[in-house]
Amino acid sequence: MQNQIRILSTKKLSERQKQQMLNVGFSVFDEDFISIQSKNFDIEKINDCLIFTSQNAVESVLRNKKINELKTKKCFCVGEKTKELLEENDFEVLVNPEYAAELASIICNNYPKTSFTFFCGNVRRDVLPDALRLMEIKLDEIEVYETVLTTHKIDFPLDGILFFSPSGVESYLKENKIEDENCFCIGNTTAEALKYVTPNRIIANQPNIESVIMKCIENYKN
Repeated sequence: MQNQIRILSTKKLSERQKQQMLNVGFSVFDEDFISIQSKNFDIEKINDCLIFTSQNAVESVLRNKKINELKTKKCFCVGEKTKELLEENDFEVLVNPEYAAELASIICNNYPKTSFTFFCGNVRRDVLPDALRLMEIKLDEIEVYETVLTTHKIDFPLDGILFFSPSGVESYLKENKIEDENCFCIGNTTAEALKYVTPNRIIANQPNIESVIMKCIENYKN
């Protein structure tokens, strides 16, 4: 096929996700540009409610010896996938907006007297904890996983790159440059990481992998 569109995903895709792009004639390459390592951690005190902003945090917490006690607490989380994983494992989710900034606003406006335990990774944005502390809402943070950059050198031309986190952007740029490629981003935070790198930033309609893929397909098929 002449002028075949070459797409790189900075996260390994499922066969179904990859097939969506293959079906429209794209050439697809995928590599994990970050890896997640769960950490051992102790929980001395559990506050009124729990906060999760990623599935990685949930998966790490599920291995903790206090898991049954944790399941008695109500959860606040970011994203539909994180909510689904929590509910599959018998947690009750009260609130699940798409972005951490939205969650911070909801908590500050509606739960100012509630205390929270926030399970997070070693790379996390300040927006949520800063907002809660500014309102003097009690928040304990427990680091439960690490994000490790696992960069790969790409030595062939690309038309588009799929990015799913600021860490993925950082990892890609360690060994590669972005020139004319279109960068399809899972959300605003990921796009912000490319702000000074390229103007060719396209944000998915929803913060999930499928929406990034659909935005990519729409871009080249329109």
